[in-house]
Amino acid sequence: MKKMIITAAIFLSCIAYKQAEAQISLSINIGSQPEWGPVGYDHADYYYMPDIDTYYDVPAHQYVYLENNAWVRRSYLPARYRNYNLYNGYKVVINERNPWERNNVYRTKYSNYRGRTGQVIIRDSRDAKYRNHWVGTKEHIIHRKAIKNDRKEIKHDIKRLKHDRKHGH
Repeated sequence: MKKMIITAAIFLSCIAYKQAEAQISLSINIGSQPEWGPVGYDHADYYYMPDIDTYYDVPAHQYVYLENNAWVRRSYLPARYRNYNLYNGYKVVINERNPWERNNVYRTKYSNYRGRTGQVIIRDSRDAKYRNHWVGTKEHIIHRKAIKNDRKEIKHDIKRLKHDRKHGH
């Protein structure tokens, strides 16, 4: 009887171990998400912005967009998007590796989101999980550019930052 109980205990332990191994691990990156990111996501790898057909790599804090028929990563948007408002434009969360490799799928799937506004963003959220969110994304980008001595881009961003603050963005 003792051997049967020990055998059953070992068997049940093995089953419990296999079930624990199969559990899905979730990571949270709320603090990495920019203040203009959409609310409701504890984790986001990328944002796709249908208005400008561009991705934002949340963990790396970089934009991924087409430039001369090649996907490039930059800490800033190109001059052609200088009038794009990150706070008002619609963002789609994509948790897939290198989503731009399937850009035709995303462009087609989210084409009806172009021009859509009204998405609640982290900066405007009253949810307690966003309270400690760092509210300095634009300043952070400007600081990174300053390190690179990219004066032209810095002047453009400072001008844009002043404009956004003046108009409550």
